Amino acid sequence: EISKGGKDFEFEVSVEVMPEFEPADAKKMSVTRPVAEIEDAQVEEALAELAAQNKSYKEKTAKTAKAEDGDLVVIDFVGKIDGEAFDGGSATDARVAIGDGAFIPGFEEQLIGAKAGEERELKVTFPKDYNAKHLAGKEAIFETTVKSIEAPAETKIDDELAKNFGLEDLAALKDALKKRFEREHNSQSRLRAKRDLLDQLDAAHQFDLPPSMVEQEFATIWQEVSHAIEHGHLEDEDKDKSEDELKAEYRAIAERRVRLGLVLAKIGQGANVQVTQEEVSRAINAEAQKYPGQERQVVEFFQKNPNAVGQIRAPIYEEKVVDYILELAKVTDKKVSREALFEDEDEAPAKPAKNAAAKKAPAKKAAAKKDDAKADTKKAPAKKAATSKKDDGDKPAAKKKAPAKKAAAKKKS
Repeated sequence: EISKGGKDFEFEVSVEVMPEFEPADAKKMSVTRPVAEIEDAQVEEALAELAAQNKSYKEKTAKTAKAEDGDLVVIDFVGKIDGEAFDGGSATDARVAIGDGAFIPGFEEQLIGAKAGEERELKVTFPKDYNAKHLAGKEAIFETTVKSIEAPAETKIDDELAKNFGLEDLAALKDALKKRFEREHNSQSRLRAKRDLLDQLDAAHQFDLPPSMVEQEFATIWQEVSHAIEHGHLEDEDKDKSEDELKAEYRAIAERRVRLGLVLAKIGQGANVQVTQEEVSRAINAEAQKYPGQERQVVEFFQKNPNAVGQIRAPIYEEKVVDYILELAKVTDKKVSREALFEDEDEAPAKPAKNAAAKKAPAKKAAAKKDDAKADTKKAPAKKAATSKKDDGDKPAAKKKAPAKKAAAKKKS
């Protein structure tokens, strides 16, 4: 307000003050790290999966031979709706493995009993949620010519299988698989130790949180939850909850993320933890590799957007602070089975640190693909990720990945 004399000017300013607190002493913390040994049965199971996924086929030459479930049928087809061919509905020498589920429902099954040289009309209905909306829910006829039928041949687990992956022999393949499992185990063990650590840090610190930080964090999370609700990706346990109940739960998660973010930042500052430009550059390049053919555009995007660089830097900083704490804390290894190491992925309590990077735990079973060249570089396929407030110890409410686009006849392009 301005005084009557016009000489004095008084005003009030409200600002949020960062909380003052003393972070927990890392040297006094005790963390449990579950570890699991690599078992021979685990490697043998992976070998069996590799063999199953890389099976070969042998043509059925008998004139009376008919296609059966599990056979591979080579066909030409033209898809029509109301008598008119549609874009993307035709193919030549398409290889259809009956029973694989790679094509829209009903397509593969109608090839059972077909003979080489036979022409068939396959009547199907595109799913209502089909990605190509102009085809969704519509009935179609695929005019099909069967060119050949191949039966699956036994794929032996031997040196030849290993050579398919660019490895010298079966022993090398087994060693590569074992190393991959070791990486998976080490990553999961570290993740579980981090969960324990974040649990303790959250329990050990109670202070008032800046409201604007909580609101910003909650807004980010709720946007993801709303997206999940809209697309039917909400966790089963949350589907029967009211919006008010969901908001209360996710607000608590936002508060926890902010609290842990402030705690980790305080500890990191005290330890003078730094993120180097080289580390940021490596992370940006890794992100760019996710977009083949657009790497330069991705890098340029980060160069022009400091906030985006901050989002890359934050999880690196967090991991370095966690490493620092684990180095000082008393870490006790606890031997568990592989199943126990990877169990409770869904039931595990959320460990949300602010701006934490979402990382998926490797799937329990992971067979390498042939085009990955070497089995030891194969990453385990990611588990299906529904929007969740109980992700993996880093970021609850991770966005669900968009489904892959489907080709007109296939589910997988």
